[in-house]
Amino acid sequence: MGRDGRRGTAERHATLPAGMRDAVDSFAQHLALVDNRSTHTVRAYVADVVSLLDHATRMGVRTPAGLDLAVLRSWLARQRTVGAARATLARRAATARTFSAWAHRAGLVATDPGAALASPKPHRRLPAVLRADQAEQLMPPADSTADPLPARDRLVLELLYATGVRVSELCGLDIADVDQVRRIVRVLGKGGRERTVPYGEPAEAALRDWLRRARPELAGPRSGDALLLGAKGGRLQTAVARRIVAAAAHAAGLPRTTPHGLRHSAATHLLEGGADLRSVQELLGHAALSSTQLYTHVSVERLRQAYRQAHPRA
Repeated sequence: MGRDGRRGTAERHATLPAGMRDAVDSFAQHLALVDNRSTHTVRAYVADVVSLLDHATRMGVRTPAGLDLAVLRSWLARQRTVGAARATLARRAATARTFSAWAHRAGLVATDPGAALASPKPHRRLPAVLRADQAEQLMPPADSTADPLPARDRLVLELLYATGVRVSELCGLDIADVDQVRRIVRVLGKGGRERTVPYGEPAEAALRDWLRRARPELAGPRSGDALLLGAKGGRLQTAVARRIVAAAAHAAGLPRTTPHGLRHSAATHLLEGGADLRSVQELLGHAALSSTQLYTHVSVERLRQAYRQAHPRA
């Protein structure tokens, strides 16, 4: 990859023509304020759009008005030549379509060139999941020491598996989001969509221990209403939650596990236990049922493996 491919988003943004820079900034503002996208999502969209407009500039296009289907296809072709995966190409094509549709609505382009842009469908790999007995092994026993961190780590693991929430959703929880009487938690998910998720008795026991005994030991001026706290009293960061899960899996002698792996595991075990697809969709906060249907493939694959091992005529 040449020097241009190594340049960062900020450097590329700074070298864009003024009209292109203004378009990127306005698009980012629209994503954050109108579409209510997360900071992470806005950053990813902006990186792709800056790459697209940088490519267009090199083709002699100086304003968004010059974007057409040929430019979009040329950009994707360039991504393919430098080794971008099918999933990455599909994501970047989706970004190009989103940006061009916005630019058309904003009057920056006369027609929407992205409407005719096709993209490769990404391969949907089956997610890695723990077996139910492995998920049980992952959960540490109650800790009676004075150190508050084991109690917090236990709650992180119990809530991730019990609720199937995303790690960002977990770290964003406030104390008021938890109803211990009904054992439910209010989660603010992608796109600002709110949902209510139940949790079971083991998670409740971990939560009670954390709130009564351990959290007060860590709480300080930076804690606010955050449910989960870091070692210095601030809201727990997602990177720390990921380390907690990885360390617990390593200590239990289990395969490498992530918070998203626990989300996959929770969904799969619910379906294997007889939960219907719509209920699992609601629990996970999926906007489309197609996202939840992926877990049925996991369950079917496990059924197929069991059949091969056990049926005399398999």
